[in-house]
Amino acid sequence: MARSGPEVADVFRRYGNAYRERHDAALPTAQRRVMTAIERCRTAALGGHVDQCDQCGHQRISYNSCRNRHCPKCQSLARAEWLEDRRAEILDTQYFHVVFTVPEKIAVIAYQNKEVVYGILFRMAAETLRTIAADPRHLGAEIGFFTVLHTWGQNLLHHPHLHCVVTGGGLSPDGSRWIACRTGFFLPVKVLSRLFCRLFVEALEKAFDTGELQFFAALASLRDRDVFRRHLAPVRQADWVVYAKPPFAGPDQVLDYVGRYTHRVALSNDRLLDIEDGKVCFRWKDYRQNSRRKTMTLDAEEFIRRFLLHVLPDRFQRIRYYGLLGNRHRGEKLARCRALLGMPEPETDDMVKDYRDRCEELTGVSLWECPVCRHGRMIQVEVLEPGAPRPLIQDTS
Repeated sequence: MARSGPEVADVFRRYGNAYRERHDAALPTAQRRVMTAIERCRTAALGGHVDQCDQCGHQRISYNSCRNRHCPKCQSLARAEWLEDRRAEILDTQYFHVVFTVPEKIAVIAYQNKEVVYGILFRMAAETLRTIAADPRHLGAEIGFFTVLHTWGQNLLHHPHLHCVVTGGGLSPDGSRWIACRTGFFLPVKVLSRLFCRLFVEALEKAFDTGELQFFAALASLRDRDVFRRHLAPVRQADWVVYAKPPFAGPDQVLDYVGRYTHRVALSNDRLLDIEDGKVCFRWKDYRQNSRRKTMTLDAEEFIRRFLLHVLPDRFQRIRYYGLLGNRHRGEKLARCRALLGMPEPETDDMVKDYRDRCEELTGVSLWECPVCRHGRMIQVEVLEPGAPRPLIQDTS
């Protein structure tokens, strides 16, 4: 069912051209592509098809989606498919949600060096978790986890952080037994924080020394090594935020919870309240005031600027897997874990399904059922080429 309220796409369609003209050459190509994709998503510009009910004759136009990972309208099915693929990998053990956040002085460097610094964030968070978990003084096991990058806060400002979903236990070094965490306790957060800080700063300095970091505009002075080191000096003394949330209620709740994070975009359409007179109003939570719900109104240009802060580099993987879930040995390690935990092997379904069957199976939304008579089956009767004029559909209601 089409959404009746305002959408991010409406903001770009109304004010996107003015934003492009105002920023012109300063607007990165990746951001231009995201704007265009969102503007064209599910419109005649991308083509589509016409379905007709085989009982009452009702016709429905369905335009193609842009499939851009930054588009608020293109994530529901992608999220459902990802969750279904992960379901067979869930183990009968505790799971913890760990969040790694970088200080503001690192975040400003990250914005001008997204691929390099976000990559360091992934690698050092993973190394921190694996190192402390493997230490016999803490757990002494190989854990499994996946990580999801978010770069925004509720107010759409730049706030890079990683959400990690981690098994509450792992394989012993020789693979002969499962070592479980204490109930309700994962790993010491202060130990994680100190190691994460040290590893991250060392990796960032190495990236500077090898010329991987680029600085311009307000950060141009950081090209000088002494200035760069002075910029990082307070960071070494700061308490880096590593937060381990209480464990999930059980394995069955893991995917339901994680689905909120995996394919989220900077701002979903359901948070938009109004678009009028060059202003955009949306809902947000102020976590500094106990998650108090508030509304924020921004000039359309500032809204677009903040939304585009979170465009990722092309082909950059924002969901990554480590330890027991590492791609190379995932199958055999998970099989060993299931055996030690007394779990049955998951059933496999290799049948190729029509995308409409797949959508109904994963989301509960039927693309087959006629929305008018509720008895007929919607059958494709026409393909619409990209850019073709909207066909005349008679009102059969």
